[in-house]
Amino acid sequence: MKIKTWLLLSYFIIMFLPLLAAYGLFVWINSYHDDRNVAEYMDNLAELTAVQDVLKEPSIYRPNGDWTEVEQIANDRLSITLYTDIGFMLYSSNPMKQTPISFIPKEKLYKEFYELRQKFGTITYKEPVFFKGVLVGVYEIELLRDEWVSGVERRSLLVIVLFSVFFIALFIGMTFLVNRKLNRPLHLLMGHMDSFAKGEQVLPMPTRKDEIGELAESFEMMRRDLEAANRKLNDEHRQKEFMIASISHDLKTPLTSIRAYAEALQSVTLTDKEQQEYREVIITKSNYMKLMLDDLLMYTLLQSSTYEMEFVTVDGEEFFDMLVSGYETLCDEKSIVLVVESAAIGNYSVNTKQLMRVVDNIMSNAITHSHRGGRIELATMNVGNTPEWCFESVKEVLTQKDGMYLIVQNSGYGLSEEDLKRVFEPQFQADQARSKAGERGTGLGLSITKQIMEKHGGMVQMVSSKGLGTAIICWLPELKGEYLS
Repeated sequence: MKIKTWLLLSYFIIMFLPLLAAYGLFVWINSYHDDRNVAEYMDNLAELTAVQDVLKEPSIYRPNGDWTEVEQIANDRLSITLYTDIGFMLYSSNPMKQTPISFIPKEKLYKEFYELRQKFGTITYKEPVFFKGVLVGVYEIELLRDEWVSGVERRSLLVIVLFSVFFIALFIGMTFLVNRKLNRPLHLLMGHMDSFAKGEQVLPMPTRKDEIGELAESFEMMRRDLEAANRKLNDEHRQKEFMIASISHDLKTPLTSIRAYAEALQSVTLTDKEQQEYREVIITKSNYMKLMLDDLLMYTLLQSSTYEMEFVTVDGEEFFDMLVSGYETLCDEKSIVLVVESAAIGNYSVNTKQLMRVVDNIMSNAITHSHRGGRIELATMNVGNTPEWCFESVKEVLTQKDGMYLIVQNSGYGLSEEDLKRVFEPQFQADQARSKAGERGTGLGLSITKQIMEKHGGMVQMVSSKGLGTAIICWLPELKGEYLS
């Protein structure tokens, strides 16, 4: 149940139960009063009948009359007052009414004859007395309701006790429910948050179908996301540490060679041919070091959240035709057959320099992992123009999305499923033994490629078939009236 609904229902119960309890007590007291009124009426009527014979004697309504019998029937509970026909009080057994002269107007005196008038503490009865048809006086009887008052007081006390017990029970019950519904889960959630803030282990909270449950679920999702983000940051930190250590080690080898050859050039015993060879080695090693530093710089830039690429709109047919050209010489050096096709059309928003880096990285990787005399296919195309030479696994990928596909496919041994999962990780190399020591690069090329394609709103994927070879497929969305930023 939602907390809002529960609170409204609790408020209704708290408001309704006291009213229901008060109504029940009211009905109970009224029932008691009705029962007592009937019994009391009969008792009082019998008591009045017993004294009326004495009070109807006309002689007692004269000044200085004989009121001996009246005094005998009066007692602490029953008081009698006698009036003349014009309202003068002749006698009263009630000390509170005994005054030298007491007079009641006829209008008041003649009211409410023959009626038992009930008040809280007394019952009053008043009746006229006639002699030979002439009004001679009026007597008034007051009966104290001692038993009724005592019963009311007892029941009033009982009502107070019952109401107190009821409200205490209601308070305890609502306190228990509020503690169970709100306080306990909130304190549990706060404890989980505090434990999480301190880095302690946090167990999942029990499932609840209310706002606190939703809050706990949101906290649990946030906790999992933060833990995943922390794990990712830790992994990236370890990768950066490993990458820096690895690149530092890789830079040390060519730097040592450069220094050795530079020192050798200072020798006067070298021939011109040896000096030329040494200079070429120094230049080659320097270019290799520059490539490593460029990769490291680009990888660091792409990792930065503040780095933004500048994009321009290009015609796909012209740009991609230029993009895939110029790799024949590199392939000829290794006697690799290169097949190039450019059939992409449409407009695209790209960073030309970075896409050139993408193709360079992929082609460099393909040439490095192709055996001498092997074959590399390089193509750009739109959906529906799949080249015939593509592997079946490549053809399946080329039909997934509309846009431009860049395919670099090379013959070779192929990669395992485990290697394919890690191939875009920084510094991962599937087979380091296949390249010469000190010439295997930084291992950042494919990772940089993946990040550049994602910056373009595209994607990169590698597929491989054992015994056939490997293909890298880059996808780029076509520009349709909108520019990437």
